Amino acid sequence: LEALTITPMRCSRFVTIHERTDFIGRHFEAGMNWMRDLYRRMLAACLAHPWKVVITATAIMLASFTSVKFIGKEFSPPQDQSIFLVRVKARVDASISYTNELMKRAEAYMKTVPEIQQTYVAVGGFGGSSYNTAMVFVTLKQPGDRPIDPKAGHRLSQQEVMRKMRGPLQKLDEGLTVAMQDLSMRGFTASRGFPIEFTVRGDNWEKLWSVTQDLMKGLKDKGLATDIDTDYLLGKPQVDIVPNRDLAARYGISVQDIGTTIGAMIGGVRANQYTEGGHRYYVMLQVQPKDQNLETLRNLMLANSANRLTQMKNAVTDTIKPAMQSVTRIDRQRAISVFANAAPGHATQEALDYIASREKDLPPGFRIVLSGASQTFQESFQSLIFAFILGIFVAYMVLASQFNSFIDPITVLVALPFSVSGAFLALLVTGQSLNIYSMIGLILLMGIVKKNSILLVDFTNIVRDRGEHDVKKALLEACPVRLRPIIMTSFACIAAAIPEALPFGTGSETTIPMAVSIIGGVAVSTFLTLFVVPCVYELFSRVSHRAENKEEIKQAFIKVGNEGLET
Repeated sequence: LEALTITPMRCSRFVTIHERTDFIGRHFEAGMNWMRDLYRRMLAACLAHPWKVVITATAIMLASFTSVKFIGKEFSPPQDQSIFLVRVKARVDASISYTNELMKRAEAYMKTVPEIQQTYVAVGGFGGSSYNTAMVFVTLKQPGDRPIDPKAGHRLSQQEVMRKMRGPLQKLDEGLTVAMQDLSMRGFTASRGFPIEFTVRGDNWEKLWSVTQDLMKGLKDKGLATDIDTDYLLGKPQVDIVPNRDLAARYGISVQDIGTTIGAMIGGVRANQYTEGGHRYYVMLQVQPKDQNLETLRNLMLANSANRLTQMKNAVTDTIKPAMQSVTRIDRQRAISVFANAAPGHATQEALDYIASREKDLPPGFRIVLSGASQTFQESFQSLIFAFILGIFVAYMVLASQFNSFIDPITVLVALPFSVSGAFLALLVTGQSLNIYSMIGLILLMGIVKKNSILLVDFTNIVRDRGEHDVKKALLEACPVRLRPIIMTSFACIAAAIPEALPFGTGSETTIPMAVSIIGGVAVSTFLTLFVVPCVYELFSRVSHRAENKEEIKQAFIKVGNEGLET
């Protein structure tokens, strides 16, 4: 609206056309004239061999697409928000008092980390029910206020501080599990928010845990993930007592007798009661707490119906194994969830690809399902790819209606693949990942890079409508004229994206991949569009006939319509 109304008004008042005589103006105009003449000569050489130009450009584009294999893929890049979460899980037989003492030692260590501003520790979880776990909310100093690390020689980022703390915390106790969680990578999920999350589902707990352990070990051994954790919590060892019915029957002992005796040992049985001072007291029979162990249990005497005694170990079989603290089911299936961070130097997609490759090795009836941030990651990328493809179809329909042609929109859209390849190359060179922000940058490129092709195609059509029937001459006349506005708009777009591509300010980790993809896409597509689009236009002109004026188009439609009615 502004371009169609206010801009013409400003031009009518302020724009003057005259030859610039100042030093900068003269040299700038001389440079633009030289560039225009050079472009005309190069374009003439390209139009002499249009097939070679198109094939070469296509080969370059396809080769650049292979760079996507070397680009890291993740839902969102890690941000330095100066806050992260540390999940600590001690060994299974640790009491809550032991975990509390352990966290005091952890706090003492964290006070020695100069980048940390404050910490908040919750032992046993916020409800205090998890006796061997704790959570630590760590708040760092602002990036500019952190001291320069003597080893690194610079101020550490949040990710570097997390890597620095991981080792010393894990060494505080044998069997300690420490998982660092970057809260900026939670995504749009209600789960724990780790970038790598999946569940293993099956119908047998023991085999399910064995399969999950194998997957976790594979992720660790290949160096694809770190901070690997699971919601499968084994409690303290429990004793499973299975009556041997044949032996019990031989001794004349019932299963009820076995259960009553074990209940008396552990919980006690009411043997008598008495009343004193208006209060009733129960007399409980129970084994001394210090003697409540497996050996005492095995030596307990059982009485049969004939009042003959035999030891417990003669009538039962006992086994010791860890007990599950909780049972998790998802969609009515037994499930174990695994959470992890991508290892330094590796992207989230690498870990997810490895997990997907292992699914074929699972036993029958078992499967792997992505969840949490991993599920959101894949769904978001599929949605963005669908939006990208849908945008191309919509752009084609709009351009077809505007150009009144089915071929000209194809010529215009030729610039899109080159913009994508330029964005991939820029992400690879700068070390940025392909994430939701860079994908948005790719979608923005669809609207930005098409304008170069539109300028070339539209003005070439105007030149041909004026009476220039030779397509090559029309292109050599129109394209150099449009060179200047193409360069102006492209450089303006690149210049506007440069501040967002610089690593300054809070949240710059999200703007950098978007800006880098735009800069790379615009730069590469602008250069290739200037040569490839005219060649494609010339090739299409060989198989299409363009009416030279509206009257010819009108008569052609009338003729076709009459023939259709007669048929």
